[in-house]
Amino acid sequence: MSKFSISRRGLIKTGAMVGAGLAMPTIFTRSANAFTNEPTGSTVTLGFNVPQSGPYADEGADELRAFELAVEHLNGGGDGGMMNTFSSKVLEGNGILGKKVEFVTGDTQTKSDAARASARSMIEKDGAVMISGGSSSGVAVAVQALCQEAGVIFMAGLTHSNDTTGKDRKANGFRHFFNSYMSGAALAPVLKNAYGADRKAYHLTADYNWGYTTEEAIRASTEAMGWETVEAVKTPLTQTDFSSYITPVLQSDADVLVLNHYGGNMVNSLTNAVQFGLRDRVVNGKQFEIIVPLYSRLMAKGAGENVKGIFGSTNWHWSLQDEGSQAFVRSFGEKYGFPPSQAAHTCYVQTLLYADAVARGGSFNPCSVVEALEDFEFDGLGNGPTLYRAEDHQCFKDVLVVRGKENPTSEFDLLEVVEVTPVDQVTYAPDHPQFAGGDLGTCNPGA
Repeated sequence: MSKFSISRRGLIKTGAMVGAGLAMPTIFTRSANAFTNEPTGSTVTLGFNVPQSGPYADEGADELRAFELAVEHLNGGGDGGMMNTFSSKVLEGNGILGKKVEFVTGDTQTKSDAARASARSMIEKDGAVMISGGSSSGVAVAVQALCQEAGVIFMAGLTHSNDTTGKDRKANGFRHFFNSYMSGAALAPVLKNAYGADRKAYHLTADYNWGYTTEEAIRASTEAMGWETVEAVKTPLTQTDFSSYITPVLQSDADVLVLNHYGGNMVNSLTNAVQFGLRDRVVNGKQFEIIVPLYSRLMAKGAGENVKGIFGSTNWHWSLQDEGSQAFVRSFGEKYGFPPSQAAHTCYVQTLLYADAVARGGSFNPCSVVEALEDFEFDGLGNGPTLYRAEDHQCFKDVLVVRGKENPTSEFDLLEVVEVTPVDQVTYAPDHPQFAGGDLGTCNPGA
């Protein structure tokens, strides 16, 4: 297998014949192997690409912790975690197909170009056969496309935009995390019951694909139950002070603010909204309310008391009492001293699902992995019975509606699960308008 290096001319094949002074340029040069980075020795390398800097760095740190724990369990260390509760029983704690699992990491910086560059390096320089991670849908879409071109599997990390398994879906990419549509479908009945059907909503939306699809999903679900959207304003992903965006909310007749923000953006925008007294206002004879469509424990911790009573949705929460969730919480807690976030859970699960697919198919070939994952039904990984749908490589499972706790008992006990929305309520057709325009294509094994 050829290795790759960086030259001033770009990525070139080390040791390639050079004629007439010309190097042999490549993005992904094909080798004689059956597929890209086919493991031939006693180890296999996975690439974990997470935000180690930027607005989603807290999520990235927890993702790395979970990846390390998953590798430890796959290699037979620790207590095995959710390998013991997973409905599939082919993983034996001896690596993957008997090969010890090693890993390399990259920093996405929450920037698509940086994420692609680090993923490319892990594939070309380090021989990664699978890439996982990320806490931004813009990053996920960019890296998924790169992995499709390279001929490796992409197991998406925390990506919530409809686009990841919608218009930008790829055959080599898979998403365990839920999406914007599912948040809207789960939240709408809870919001109607809590706040009524006669509301006026103002949206502040992160200016990239996740923000767009989340706004679209929440608008569609709330307008369908009678709410009016009075304004929707885009905000830069790099914004840290949202004061100038909050002032117009005060001047409108909105009685609900929807913060389509995540990570540090949400912490800052919610803090500014509370500082401006929005939660103390009465508008249209109603108490003003704030909604956070996508929640995480790390965001709740950053926002502190400001999250009390605020509804949102989440993919998983450490307080769940099912056997799989508690096994993971126990393993993670013993290793790191605190409970895992939903980002950690997703990345741990995706690593196990990839390893399991390789083991069930008997091969690291991406096309074998795709075949093993498509329409795969499983349980025991913390979300109840789950389906990896073949048509779009999206997981379908129950969705949690949560609310900021009024009386938390610790810095980790900040969210309470108020509704476990059954999977049937959040399931949609593969050609639903919010997911239209995508072409899954066919698996690419690369070499």
